Amino acid sequence: MEKSHRIVWDNCLNTIKKFVDPQAFKTWFVPIKPVGINGNALTIQVPNMFFYEWIEENYVNLLAGTIRKELGENAKLVYQVLTSGTPATAQTPSAVNGKSKPASHTSTTYSAREDEVIKNPFVIPGIKRDFKPQLNPSLRFDNFIEGDCNKLARSAAYAIAQNPGNTPFNPLVIYGNSGLGKTHLAQAVGNEIVAKHNDLMVVYVSSDTFTNQVVDSIRDNATAAFVNFYKSIDVLIVDDIQFLEKKQKTQEIFFHIFNQLHQAGKQIIMTSDRPPKDLDGLEDRLISRFKWGLTADLQEPDYETRMAIFEHKMRRNSVDIPYEVRDYICRTIHGNVRELEGILVSLAAQMKLTQREIDLPLAKSVVQQYIKRANNEVTLDFILAIVSEAFEVSPVDLKSKKRKREIVLARQVAMYLAKKFTKASLKEVGKFFGGRDHSTVIYSIQAVEDLLEIDHQFSHRVDDVVKQIKSNLN
Repeated sequence: MEKSHRIVWDNCLNTIKKFVDPQAFKTWFVPIKPVGINGNALTIQVPNMFFYEWIEENYVNLLAGTIRKELGENAKLVYQVLTSGTPATAQTPSAVNGKSKPASHTSTTYSAREDEVIKNPFVIPGIKRDFKPQLNPSLRFDNFIEGDCNKLARSAAYAIAQNPGNTPFNPLVIYGNSGLGKTHLAQAVGNEIVAKHNDLMVVYVSSDTFTNQVVDSIRDNATAAFVNFYKSIDVLIVDDIQFLEKKQKTQEIFFHIFNQLHQAGKQIIMTSDRPPKDLDGLEDRLISRFKWGLTADLQEPDYETRMAIFEHKMRRNSVDIPYEVRDYICRTIHGNVRELEGILVSLAAQMKLTQREIDLPLAKSVVQQYIKRANNEVTLDFILAIVSEAFEVSPVDLKSKKRKREIVLARQVAMYLAKKFTKASLKEVGKFFGGRDHSTVIYSIQAVEDLLEIDHQFSHRVDDVVKQIKSNLN
């Protein structure tokens, strides 16, 4: 004989009493009402959304373990949230990857009123209202260059594109520094899905655009319709999720959308400039959900990958550049792949406007302009290029483990100048110059400072480099 929902819940309460203090039990568990039971799914009713969020944030693991004890390992917990006196019943968690979601992953439904239509926030009044996924069709897998620096993220993204919502990679969080291809890879998934699964609704949105849509929906008193639109999406791609930091209302709404999509087995892809654990301005409940799937980083491409990227862009722009020039550019530029394209465009323009062949001197003059930031702030790449030129040591050797005296000295000077002219921390400097620790950077700085005091020839040499750096700041 099957247990009734009341008996199951009473048994759960008897267990929960053993693990929480009496006041917490009275505050957070006594108001909960059992509503019904369907197989291994127990439905409970909570007074409001705040109550639900507090329970899920603080007691969801206790609830999950308790309900499994009563209904078995495949037990599910379904919430009803009273909204203005009317219960909004959550849908039973759907199967994902062939398995029902456990009680610890339950959520609630944020429903629009029955008389409220789904409103597309991407539509501009007066403009044709056809839905578009907001994707750039030129960002595809076939023009995304794979290397060791991005293999994991690219493989996961491609797997998702073949079977969206039915891989272990949900959500997929792709993170890395600017210019490494996060947006390209995320949009490549969307474009592949649109091409192969035209019955699925795909949406790409930047976090800034999403925030503006939230503001508009609040202003127009249409938040429920806005959420209902996003709830209908099959694949949601959110770019630069870090810009949701400290935007509490936007995070709250995104939290509900995330829950509903994930519960329904819909695919979520996000990009960020750092891993979820380092997103200090995001609520813990969001960060914990971002960790449910796969977090994959895009690292700085190695020389071979940079060369492959550069040569691909050459072919796409129908520009022929000598190997020695390509080699110099790809050995000098490390951090930002966009700079490779910028340098290529600049070289092509120089060739067409001045009728000058692309040679090494021209490339060096162009590169020095691109390895500085727009506000003339000195970068680690710029230090690397300047010291490499002045000490006649290749950039690769400066970042290598080689211990030849001339290489070690040039590397120490580079670290000294990096600390003097950039905002990079000792840890960042060490990582940039071959993965060394901060103590090595401290030793290098001290060694250069000591040598500057006793070796006038060395001091003049370093002064010349410093003047060159300062000339680029003016």
